Amino acid sequence: MNLFFENKQITGLLTVVPRHEQTFIEDMSGFNFPEARSRKLMEVMGYDKHRLVGSSDVCVSDLVVFGLQHLFEQNLLAQDDFDALVLVTQTPDYQMPPTSNVVQGQLQLKQDLICIDINQGCAGYIIGLMQAFLLLEQRSIRKVVLVNADILSRKTSSKDRNSYPLIGDAAAISIIERDPAGGAIHANIKMDGLRHQALMIPAGGMRLPHSVETAKLQDVGDGNLRAQDHLCMDGSAVFNFVQNEVPAMISALMEYAGISSEEIDWYLFHQPNRFMLQKLADKMNVPYLKMPMNIVEQYGNSSGVTIPMVMTANLREFLVKDKALVCLAGFGVGLTWGSMLLRLGNMRFCEMIDFL
Repeated sequence: MNLFFENKQITGLLTVVPRHEQTFIEDMSGFNFPEARSRKLMEVMGYDKHRLVGSSDVCVSDLVVFGLQHLFEQNLLAQDDFDALVLVTQTPDYQMPPTSNVVQGQLQLKQDLICIDINQGCAGYIIGLMQAFLLLEQRSIRKVVLVNADILSRKTSSKDRNSYPLIGDAAAISIIERDPAGGAIHANIKMDGLRHQALMIPAGGMRLPHSVETAKLQDVGDGNLRAQDHLCMDGSAVFNFVQNEVPAMISALMEYAGISSEEIDWYLFHQPNRFMLQKLADKMNVPYLKMPMNIVEQYGNSSGVTIPMVMTANLREFLVKDKALVCLAGFGVGLTWGSMLLRLGNMRFCEMIDFL
């Protein structure tokens, strides 16, 4: 599905990462796997370290409230200066109420505020932007705060070397406003629920409620141990999905927008791992310098947060001074894949902070 927006802009961006850092070498101690083969995996996939909440009582709302309080204290955002809070997460504080309402209450934000939770993951930043742009079509909404946040480390087995070294915890806060000079924004989105089992947490919902049985670790092959309560990823299926669907999606988007690949300054993609992005860049004939791919090895894969994290980790100085034509893309759980072309920059702030 093709979508078109105009005169909207990301005017500020903050990412929040836990201070606790864990290395792949430390992760290896939990794997039932030869060290030599683990080190080879580290080299090929680009694993190094990741940021994790560590504590079992840290929730999404904690990261979000911390980040918003920072913006309030630094006078980068006023508490009554926005009219919608859109929170995209797969790891909510509760099944009910929505985590956006929890944040609204903890910060004592105004009651005249639209709070929306969206259950999305790897493409969650793209979908969140779409929702923010649509909300700004309402005259009464002046500014939207888009939050992407996940703490998937708490739902991933530390004895599953296929998933655990990849995972990172983080939050991103984007300020979205109208901009008469914002120009055209082209986007597309696709979904295929027939392949939803390629990336999922089997237990914990109404289909398979959490129980003593779902919490038991099981040997799922090749020495990996995980429970039904944990993240389960079919790595080959996800890799093939990305390589087959994403290049066609980006090509279709450029045709829809009427631009060539050479006109795009940066490809700011979701960060599953360095190996997958390199293969994707090769298939799309995109120079590696135009597609930053260093997030997983420095911070971990924090699902939809990785797209704004690419910006704050690599482009923060540029994005407060200048503007560029960028292609955003998210792809994964759902299965869902979406992309967006927009001019990005001249932000009021673009920074990353540590969660204490």
